[in-house]
Amino acid sequence: MMSNTAPQTSSGLIVAIPCEADVAENRVAIVPAMIAALKKAGLTVQVQSGAGTKAGFPDQLYIDKGAEIVADRTDLFRQADIVLQVKAFGANGEGGADDISLLKDGQVLISSCDPLTFPDSIPAVAEKGVTAFSLELVPRITRAQSMDILSSMATVAGYRAVLLAATAAPRMFPMMMTAAGTLKPARVLVIGAGVAGLQAIATSKRLGAVVYGYDIRPAVREQVESLGGKFVELDLETNQSETTGGYAKEMDTDFYRRQREAMKKVIADCDIVITTAAIPGKKAPILVTQEMVEAMAPGSVVVDLAAERGGNCEVTKAGQTINHNGVAVLGPCNLASDVPVHASEMFSKNILTFLLLMVKDGQLNIDTEDEIIRETLLTRGREIVNNRVRELLKLAPLSTPVKPEVPAVAESETTTAT
Repeated sequence: MMSNTAPQTSSGLIVAIPCEADVAENRVAIVPAMIAALKKAGLTVQVQSGAGTKAGFPDQLYIDKGAEIVADRTDLFRQADIVLQVKAFGANGEGGADDISLLKDGQVLISSCDPLTFPDSIPAVAEKGVTAFSLELVPRITRAQSMDILSSMATVAGYRAVLLAATAAPRMFPMMMTAAGTLKPARVLVIGAGVAGLQAIATSKRLGAVVYGYDIRPAVREQVESLGGKFVELDLETNQSETTGGYAKEMDTDFYRRQREAMKKVIADCDIVITTAAIPGKKAPILVTQEMVEAMAPGSVVVDLAAERGGNCEVTKAGQTINHNGVAVLGPCNLASDVPVHASEMFSKNILTFLLLMVKDGQLNIDTEDEIIRETLLTRGREIVNNRVRELLKLAPLSTPVKPEVPAVAESETTTAT
């Protein structure tokens, strides 16, 4: 039988899974299948009632796996040593501020926080004495691939973008030879060959479209072609287009101007354009101008995956579908939330792997000598310890990692919930 309140004592650190503060968010940070791994690591798991419902995981599934259900959100946060969320702080909009008030000194929080876009909430988190990790900052190294939420969620978004385009388009994707005549395949252009773009290329190809892929990084040509896409080459200098972390690098204004000029004809010949170009912490570059949209045939579709960051298309309106000169322009936000079952399973695996990197015998060991932990750490010891965030907040950089003022309860010893 489900309990409405959690026990007042615990044999190990308490990991809390709250409902997401954003009412539009359907994912959950931990799915029931991951509870066993947390318990095996010596952790007690408490889940807010209803946390997994929108993702297709009712409370009973968590109970069956050994988790405790807590009805009250305030109680959940008060008892927790470690809080796991899909989104927190600035990434959560208004709901993020409400959750900050529930956090306590010595608590550890692991979530996606989008600190490079919304750094202003981070000082308040530091002042609370919270040790916070932002999973967007996980370095792109081989050892961290299983913790990379950007890649896993981009996979979902790229897939979903193609389905939205196929639904909005007045034509079918594959070539068909029928008694009523031969239907030409749709021509799909995917701009940006990162994880989302490559998934969009693969999904479009599976649906039978003729697919083209473009990216300013020439190194991704082989990946585009391996998925059945045709790589679009523009006469542009792109040698410095990639960061050491594998992300597309922000280029200068003149580069984007020349890129748009070269891209206009390519876009005019396509039925579907899917844009995925985003620079972490930066406004998305405009790659598809209003003039380009107006050059497309009526009935064409643009799906802008960078809508939340200003959009790659000049006429995009975030969260809306508009008709511009007969062309449908879609600006979807948080597409991963639209596929909550698999998106939650992938996110859950990412966050679990990251947490277990620091857990041994039921205790938390935050070792800043580990590159993954060091680069993902946002706040510790009442200080903002990530220099990229400090720069955005106009704070002087730190030369050495900050140690806690006192041993944090959640980092060093088993607690008794009160």
